[in-house]
Amino acid sequence: MNLQQLEYIVAVDQHRHFARAADSCYVTQATLSMMIRKLEDELDAVIFDRSRQPVVPTDAGRRIIEQARIVLKEAALLRQITTEASGELSGQLRIGIIPTLAPYILPYFLSSFLQKYSGVQVRITELNTAQITEQLAQDKLDVGILATPLPNEGLKTDPLFYERFFVFTSKEEKTLRKKYVAPQDLDTARIWLLQEGHCLRSQMMSLCHLKRDAALHNLEYEAGSIESLLQIVEINKGLTIVPELATVTFDAEKKKQLKAFRPPVPVREISLVTYRHFIKNRLLAALKAEIIAGVMPILGNAAKDQTVIGIES
Repeated sequence: MNLQQLEYIVAVDQHRHFARAADSCYVTQATLSMMIRKLEDELDAVIFDRSRQPVVPTDAGRRIIEQARIVLKEAALLRQITTEASGELSGQLRIGIIPTLAPYILPYFLSSFLQKYSGVQVRITELNTAQITEQLAQDKLDVGILATPLPNEGLKTDPLFYERFFVFTSKEEKTLRKKYVAPQDLDTARIWLLQEGHCLRSQMMSLCHLKRDAALHNLEYEAGSIESLLQIVEINKGLTIVPELATVTFDAEKKKQLKAFRPPVPVREISLVTYRHFIKNRLLAALKAEIIAGVMPILGNAAKDQTVIGIES
């Protein structure tokens, strides 16, 4: 048994296809299949059900693959110890970011991080919360940047900052004339939401006490991004709720369409999230420092009285 064989079975589990797994490992399919067969013979167990397409692991195979991931992580830790001892940061950092945060946070840290740590290969993917947590557990991502807290005990959370929520209204909106508003001031029949799968949608519903099956409009439109949400408010009137970083580039006229919440100010907690076996701790610390240095000067003064809006499971 060797680490290469373990890498092969993890690759097949990830791709659920022997040819694609072989391509990802830069070997021929024949070589990959032969090495997996040898591992199955040694363990006296069938790891994959080859009669099904896509290929799926057997019951025993799932346990073997899970343990293989742990072994590979521990082996990677040995290499990481050597790398950290050299004093240089290098290697790959795979980051997943939720779509309601990615376009607003990346400009404030990514360029400086890449310049400062030129030996680090960064790969960023926009994914929803469920996809990020799943890929962290499968070792397809190293770290997620997303809204927390999360109801997953297998994850470690390291808070970065707290981002205030604001109400965004159309220019013609007449119902909200107060300087500061409370959630109960909002007409829930006039609120536009993001589509299912976005944690921000869940937070909006929680903040405004909306029911999942509530029919809010005679037009059904569930936006896939905050920018689309702002456009639908402008076109069809009404209002929505936006996080602070999405408002930073608003011009003076657009800022007049924002309403602040009165205390306790609703906020979302943004954190770095890793799986419990995460080993690239110096890379994580460098990423955290760069994000905080870039984002904190952009955010307004932290509210003395605030409440974190949770995410419904």
